[in-house]
Amino acid sequence: MAAQVKSKQRVEEHGEVFTNEREVNDMLDMVKQETERIDSRFLEPACGDGNFLSEVLRRKLAVVGERYGRSQLEYERYMFVAVSSIYGVDIMADNVAECRERLYGIAEDEYEHRFKDECRAEVLDSIRYLLSKNIQCGDALTLTAADGDPIVFPEWSLAMGSKVRRRDFTFAALLNVSAEEPTFDMLDEIDQDEMGKIIPKPIREYPLTSFLEVAKYE
Repeated sequence: MAAQVKSKQRVEEHGEVFTNEREVNDMLDMVKQETERIDSRFLEPACGDGNFLSEVLRRKLAVVGERYGRSQLEYERYMFVAVSSIYGVDIMADNVAECRERLYGIAEDEYEHRFKDECRAEVLDSIRYLLSKNIQCGDALTLTAADGDPIVFPEWSLAMGSKVRRRDFTFAALLNVSAEEPTFDMLDEIDQDEMGKIIPKPIREYPLTSFLEVAKYE
């Protein structure tokens, strides 16, 4: 079992205590149906090195394997969907790096175990790129990234065949920050439907591209 504390100093300075595996599974079992829905999005605002997110990914990939394991292309497409639905923020850069590598390792191991020598490097490159965008170093309380800019998350969705649509949103807009009285500087990030419900607007939209080529967006 992984340690729940890395150091006394980190606990004192950041309140960092990791949730153990049994508690993680007990909590996720409370939303078991969602953890096993491939495209259900999960965000952990203090993700640490990925205790919760890694278990969510394992559950999702188990469903991907069960449904699409007979077709490598279908497995690859829905593995992409599973990984793309997982988001995290942590204030500690080493935790972010460890979380990304941990999630990548889970996806890589499952993929290689299932398809061995037929694995495609571009699939794993896309998975790594997803994690570089979905797992952010920043402060979920102030909604700012480590560089001081607003945290921005991409929304990924399969559009047609192997094509993927990407839209970027600020974390603040996704949370409907200042939903009662939006500030002037948020007016380009939110909209309202006929019932007055605030809905986020993307700050950037990208052309459709193959899920194998998402790293070419930038």
